[in-house]
Amino acid sequence: MFLSKFPSDNLREGAEQKVVFITGRVHPGETPSSFVCQGIIDFLVSQHPIARVLREYLVFKIAPMLNPDGVYLGNYRCSLMGFDLNRHWLDPSPWVHPTLHGVKQLIVQMYNDPKTSLEFYIDIHAHSTMMNGFMYGNIFEDEERFQRQAIFPKLLCQNAEDFSYSSTSFNRDAVKAGTGRRFLGGLLDHTSYCYTLEVSFYSYIISGTTAAVPYTEEAYMKLGRNVARTFLDYYRLNPMVEKVAIPMPRLRKEKSPPYKHPLLRGPASNYPNGKGDKKSSVNHKDPSTPF
Repeated sequence: MFLSKFPSDNLREGAEQKVVFITGRVHPGETPSSFVCQGIIDFLVSQHPIARVLREYLVFKIAPMLNPDGVYLGNYRCSLMGFDLNRHWLDPSPWVHPTLHGVKQLIVQMYNDPKTSLEFYIDIHAHSTMMNGFMYGNIFEDEERFQRQAIFPKLLCQNAEDFSYSSTSFNRDAVKAGTGRRFLGGLLDHTSYCYTLEVSFYSYIISGTTAAVPYTEEAYMKLGRNVARTFLDYYRLNPMVEKVAIPMPRLRKEKSPPYKHPLLRGPASNYPNGKGDKKSSVNHKDPSTPF
């Protein structure tokens, strides 16, 4: 557990919790979604100043693998029982679709809790024909809500060079009615936004260029980190990053081991192989180095 030097807004008694719910790997063959999800998790639990601020103001609920049976069996799209889980959000069975049933129950429980504001639902997938990262969103009769829904993808496009807003689309296709994005988009109120985050199986094109860049595991995880960073921009928390307490190098000097003191009085040659200064420099490494 990472502790902060100032109290969490979202953990104060009686405070409303702003929740971001993220799921992945509902289709077991879409392995890039796991790397994107891993990037999100690794960043959020790090000591990066942005991650620390996000933990102070948001609650992240992450179910990284909705179809573990299908993954274990090596299936491409279906579960152990032969179902495409992303078509059964309307009425999941606790016996046939247990993971889906459990996640849906948790989401509905949070939605009905007056002290919880479920602000985002993002379901991570991988796409076999399109390039880059992009999103699918919902269509609403309320024009203002529809426009607000476009804000997060636009911000993500600014933070991630491999994310394409031009490939992002908003729809209400009947064939997608049983998906998490469509079902929860209809269930939750106007303060919640539901997306499918897609990422290409193979490559992306950076804006202004024509060459395709192959995706790597690190590139997928970087997209995940950028997804997490985008919440900082969305909630306008940037000024809070500067307020996060970061240990200063001088504090390290006060706790220095005894061998440092002779270095101030004698040459490095007093030490074997003349490495005294090198050891000193290692101990002065800036602990605030970003994640």
